[in-house]
Amino acid sequence: MARIDQTPFEVSITDLTHDGRGVARRADGKTVFVAGALPGERVMASQTGRHRSFDEAKTVEVLEAASERVDPRCAHFGVCSGCALQHYDEERQILAKQRVLMENFERIGHVQPERILPPLVDTSWGYRRKGRFSVRRVEKKDKTLVGFRETDPRFVADIRECHTVMPQIASKLPELAALVDGMQARREIPQIEFIAGDVQGGSSGDAFSGVALTIRHLTPLSDADRDALVAFGQAHGFAIFLQPGGLDTVHPLWPQSPKLAFSLPQWNLEFLFRPLDFIQVNAGLNGKMIQLALDLLDPKPDDRVLDLFAGLGNFTLPLARQVREVVGVEGEAGLVRRARENAAHNGIANAQFHAADLAKDLSGEPWMKERFDKLLLDPPRSGADVVLAQLPLKQFDRIVYVSCHPASLARDAGFLVKERGWKLKAAGVMDMFPHTAHVESIALFERA
Repeated sequence: MARIDQTPFEVSITDLTHDGRGVARRADGKTVFVAGALPGERVMASQTGRHRSFDEAKTVEVLEAASERVDPRCAHFGVCSGCALQHYDEERQILAKQRVLMENFERIGHVQPERILPPLVDTSWGYRRKGRFSVRRVEKKDKTLVGFRETDPRFVADIRECHTVMPQIASKLPELAALVDGMQARREIPQIEFIAGDVQGGSSGDAFSGVALTIRHLTPLSDADRDALVAFGQAHGFAIFLQPGGLDTVHPLWPQSPKLAFSLPQWNLEFLFRPLDFIQVNAGLNGKMIQLALDLLDPKPDDRVLDLFAGLGNFTLPLARQVREVVGVEGEAGLVRRARENAAHNGIANAQFHAADLAKDLSGEPWMKERFDKLLLDPPRSGADVVLAQLPLKQFDRIVYVSCHPASLARDAGFLVKERGWKLKAAGVMDMFPHTAHVESIALFERA
């Protein structure tokens, strides 16, 4: 393949892609996606990739800036892949995500909601309570890097700060990198996962603060390395977990039995979880999202509700506070165990949980034969097409669909409306990941 000509060229940006890049056309008419450019701008761009139907480029210079352009807060923006939209006014970010959702409804599902819900937003900085840092020892720089991947995913970004990760964690990035760099196993640690429940007390001292780090290591750790990790955890109040192999090998190093938990005070609930469990990344937005989902579902005291892709019971247990009975179904057996434990922990007796792969044949599942009044589902990126095709949908009065991928939501909305006769009554976006191009959304369906 011929080398890419990286000579800067001038283009006018007409649109924004779903992943936050500007859209333009080159002089020959070919579409080009330009990182770091916004609609309405003229920029000088340098080509970074070539494909049959489009090119890729990055902004070299902004010749004519859009009024919505702002100065990125983070010095690493444009190199680190953690954010894609820090240069875009926050109010315009969420409107751009709303447009992505509506375009997906039209283009993929061939449907439109009767009502567009107001965007749901919360704190836009320091919100990320769960994530994964990549780790790489770079001999040429004689240092160990701990951070997110660069926009070129072959490399780890050399970051000193992060404004989207919780400050209790982000402020320790340089010290965390120094810790790993001083370990004998520094070349054998590929990643560090972080998670935070309700942060307690200060970020340092002997007490566990509610933040946990899980160290993935490819070789056994020496006593000196283990001691260094314990000392780091004690100094900053971080629980330290080790992961020498698969998920079942995760175990605490310090303290012996740390309690990881987050609360939903409006429903008088406390959720216990393990360090690699899925929890919603944005705690403030999560509480608002649950309330919105319940408002749309409109649960009645005598209702039986089916909650699919239930996880730890994030929606199931708040629902249990308001209905006669709720049944949660989740594919990961470990999460089902934790959901049951959380129901017992909160004194909830009207919530059942079942483990089932919701992308397979469900005809043998006992809950498929039971009667329900309403359905709530929060599927992964792949959506819920397989399970929706199997469910006896006529039994439900309402369906609330929480989505982390607008294309799969649009596809499933098309199925419900076009093939099953439901109405898409309302839909909207929720800013679970501010400054990124990730689109979280919610939709309400009612029987026609």
